[in-house]
Amino acid sequence: MTSTDSGSTPKPPAKDPWDLPDVSGLVVGVLGGTGDQGRGLAYRLARAGQKVIIGSRVAERAEAAAAELGNGVEGAANADCALRSDVVIVAVPWEGHAKTLESLKEELAGKLVVDCVNPLGFDKKGAYALTPEEGSAAEQAAALLPESRVTAAFHHLSAVLLQDPSVEQIDTDVMVLGEVRADTDLVQALAGRIPGMRGVFAGRLRNAHQVESLVANLISVNRRYKAHAGLRVTDV
Repeated sequence: MTSTDSGSTPKPPAKDPWDLPDVSGLVVGVLGGTGDQGRGLAYRLARAGQKVIIGSRVAERAEAAAAELGNGVEGAANADCALRSDVVIVAVPWEGHAKTLESLKEELAGKLVVDCVNPLGFDKKGAYALTPEEGSAAEQAAALLPESRVTAAFHHLSAVLLQDPSVEQIDTDVMVLGEVRADTDLVQALAGRIPGMRGVFAGRLRNAHQVESLVANLISVNRRYKAHAGLRVTDV
């Protein structure tokens, strides 16, 4: 008697982890798009052909930054940026993280939110990781935005390299965390739009703290070696 005859259902083939969706038609908003990291991400994604809107507390500031970036980037106030985007990258300073997200709870409802904020402190010894009450910036975002689909990614990218138009590709991996595979697949695909970059699934949001914290180590690497270090995951 075959397994089919006995009534058992054959297992479907495992999904190829590199079979990622087409995200080229999605509109990407970047909250904090006038800061170095936000500007850099907006520039790289727009240069790769993505439609990008950068947000700021002051619309005029966002519009001025968008004009400098070119590549079809638009600028808007944060609320308008969130409303008009399919995917919203949060690249605001840690100090304003909670307040910004609380103020945009309604506009971010139903959106795929990608948190790339690193809670860090600095003293004479250098950078060090902070531990938010919720465990990480990404978990804080998830707590503040219960109606959004929160993921975490783009933590370890050099703002200098992102903004340098002479750099054709950025050879690094992007650690992507989240609760739903369809969402992390979208973020991985978005990272893969940038030449040289690859999105790699790195766990659920409860694992975001160590990913965010690793930036403190990379800052130390960069200072010692005068570099713009990134990460590569081997054997994947």
